[in-house]
Amino acid sequence: MTAPWNDARVQRGMEKLLKLRAERLAAGDMQIGWKIAFGGKAIQDKLGIGAPLVGYLMRSAAVATGEAVSLGGWKKPIAEPEIAAFIGRDLPANSDSASAKAVVARLGPAIELIDSEWPPEDVERTLSGNISHRHVVLGPSASVDAEVLRGRVSRRGQEFARTDDPQAIPGNVAALLAYVSDYLAAFGEKLRANDVVICGSIVTPIPVEPDEEVFGYALDPVGEVAVRFTR
Repeated sequence: MTAPWNDARVQRGMEKLLKLRAERLAAGDMQIGWKIAFGGKAIQDKLGIGAPLVGYLMRSAAVATGEAVSLGGWKKPIAEPEIAAFIGRDLPANSDSASAKAVVARLGPAIELIDSEWPPEDVERTLSGNISHRHVVLGPSASVDAEVLRGRVSRRGQEFARTDDPQAIPGNVAALLAYVSDYLAAFGEKLRANDVVICGSIVTPIPVEPDEEVFGYALDPVGEVAVRFTR
């Protein structure tokens, strides 16, 4: 993958992103991992980045499956069903995909909720706001090979989308983790044991409709997550 950390816009944006993270940590929050954003080639080409960007996940933004999230005041809520990789041991920079696959302890479904005008146009500004991240919904996880995973998205109690290859859009999980380790190293960070990495939407990101109450996502054969919306 191309190295966007050499882009001055990304460098300035990551400086602001990590400063914001430091402020949250100083206030007593705890980081639980990282998020991968903009995995699709079309949006990468539009932004001129050539590869995904990386943000952080905090404990304060984590939501248990089935819990409610208030969308009051949000501008454009978007739901992204993703694969969550639970890291079993540190992954150093310059690791290959085989090494990255070996550090994955478990995989599971996750829903990321973002609030952003879409698509973003300003890379530095997008990074400075942690890539519009608001919440992550985490659920069950299991020791499975990413190649056996299948995804199903439901809205209003009905199946909305499905894919037999949830890695097709965001990319191969192991390759993404190897990339994240290199990306983080460029900014003095590291992919560590017990981190959770959400790997990007397995379908086109889904705008949450004004009257929508429940969004569900099953990652077979692992299990399901869901989030309820209030306003």
